[in-house]
Amino acid sequence: MDATLGAMFFNRVDKYQNHPALRFKKDGAWHDITWTEFGNRVEKVANGLLALGIDPGDRVAILSENRPEWAMADLGIISVQGIVVPIYHTNKAKQIEFILQDSAAKVLFVSKPALLKEVLEVRKNLEHLGRIVLMDSDHSLDIPKDVMSFQELLELGADYQVNNEGKVRELYTTAKEDDLVSFVYTSGTTGNPKGVMLSHKNFLSNVKSTSSLVEVKPHEVALSFLPLSHVLERMAGYYLILYNGGIIAYAEGVNEVVKNLPEVKPNVMVSVPRLYEKMYAGILNAIDEGSPLKKKIFLWAVEVGKEWFYTHLEKRSPSAALRIKHSIADKLVYAKLRELTGGQLRFFVSGGAALAKDINEFFHAVGLPILEGYGLTETAPVLTVNTFEHLRLGTVGRAIPGVTLKIAEDGEILAKGPNVSRGYYNRPDATAESFKDGWFYTGDVGVIDEDGFLSITDRKKDIIVTSGGKNVAPQNIEGLLGTDAFISQAVVFGDKQKYLAALIIPDFQVLTNYAKENGISYSNNRDLIGNPKVVELYNTRIKEVIKDLPSYEQIKKFALLPEEFSQETGELTPSLKVRRKFVAEKYADILSGLFESDVAPAGPTQLGMKPEKPA
Repeated sequence: MDATLGAMFFNRVDKYQNHPALRFKKDGAWHDITWTEFGNRVEKVANGLLALGIDPGDRVAILSENRPEWAMADLGIISVQGIVVPIYHTNKAKQIEFILQDSAAKVLFVSKPALLKEVLEVRKNLEHLGRIVLMDSDHSLDIPKDVMSFQELLELGADYQVNNEGKVRELYTTAKEDDLVSFVYTSGTTGNPKGVMLSHKNFLSNVKSTSSLVEVKPHEVALSFLPLSHVLERMAGYYLILYNGGIIAYAEGVNEVVKNLPEVKPNVMVSVPRLYEKMYAGILNAIDEGSPLKKKIFLWAVEVGKEWFYTHLEKRSPSAALRIKHSIADKLVYAKLRELTGGQLRFFVSGGAALAKDINEFFHAVGLPILEGYGLTETAPVLTVNTFEHLRLGTVGRAIPGVTLKIAEDGEILAKGPNVSRGYYNRPDATAESFKDGWFYTGDVGVIDEDGFLSITDRKKDIIVTSGGKNVAPQNIEGLLGTDAFISQAVVFGDKQKYLAALIIPDFQVLTNYAKENGISYSNNRDLIGNPKVVELYNTRIKEVIKDLPSYEQIKKFALLPEEFSQETGELTPSLKVRRKFVAEKYADILSGLFESDVAPAGPTQLGMKPEKPA
């Protein structure tokens, strides 16, 4: 009986035993951990935590990148009825301090010495924190007495288990489905994060409902790279894979995903749209650099793929001519693209933000389907998902079993179901605001069509209302701009203004290639984006990509920025969403310049970037 996550896990250990459960790369080679080995280590972690005095309901935090020890710590905590508090490994000391203080965590797992240093900076303020467990053993750090190694915890657990045989089993078998299992702190685009309280039922109901729609088979491989602190990866890339007896392979890092794909040969991968946007731009850039003949063949193959995709989507039989064309296109183009992912990929999963329809259509056309869904941390997380049986591009799919959706009068999406959180830890004010009369108020605006497919317009708080009273969803425009190969990211502004303006980050790999081909000399990125030929290029391309939008959604002015947004510089959340308020404040002078005129120009115009200091 899989009533709790602990029971589910140990049931799978019994079922799959010597089959591989986890896969990781060390010293240039991939290594497997079997289900039996996995289960033994989880049990030792659990016993070690009991030896450290962890009681049911105590909070234990994990500050780590994705790796086997993350899962071992997580399941060890859960097995003794503890509450897991995941922390993004990209967080800074003050953010880490807030989460550890707010949750009153008693034990903290830390992956690396560099992260331990961040914790030690604020250690004196963490009165609840008793012990720190460092996963890495290969270091020369002078470790304080309250820090123990992961290996020492395993040994402590083994010793404790000798005289307490069956204690862990007793705890995970007596846990209740409504017991809290995790506080997941939202990455938040403003203010301090809120700790979303999630139970066994929240997660497992989501795992079971999603599994009934999106099949993952025993022993299939999932490549894990989206942070496990993000609830999408935790449910869909971790718990769901374990539930179905799959294998989790941990990518070496975000920047190594493209390299790891052909090595791991995954069947499934979960990601946010940013990865698919980069893959799409990379493919188009490679084609642009090829011969005219190769480009012509590629574009022909994509059109054939789209025809094939829509023929099957509409449940029609492809003609003999289409079958022949598709077979040729597969040999010439699709097979080579599949090789980039290892050749075994059945589908990608996308969530966390809107995926541009053009990009989704492209991946379906070339035989690398993306199943787009929608959800939030507060819903553990999936509310809707597109499936192979029920697929509609441009939507985020239909509600999963057990979930009920409705649209409020102001367009906000409301949800209820067994996966919905009971609220925010220590925040009755925020809980009362978002959870009313049995419904969770998502903060997103959307519409549900006659067949039950949900389309997201935007975040309610991000909707732009122009001075002319027009409501504009910036996400849609940003997604459209992002389909251009020369644009890496775009952020649209215009609230209470007469027209819209955008901050544009070029794809500098594509742009520098263009500069070389067109004899444009430059000394740095600032110099490059100020070149009149580059300015005219972006004027033309932006005008083309938004030409079909209504006049009030047209971008009238834009500024090119010299650097990519990142988590390190503060513009992106750990789930790669743009922090609009932060961006608006950081680039306030530029935005002021974009809106200084009372009259909207006829077409997009570039605001010259002046170097703040020599680059």
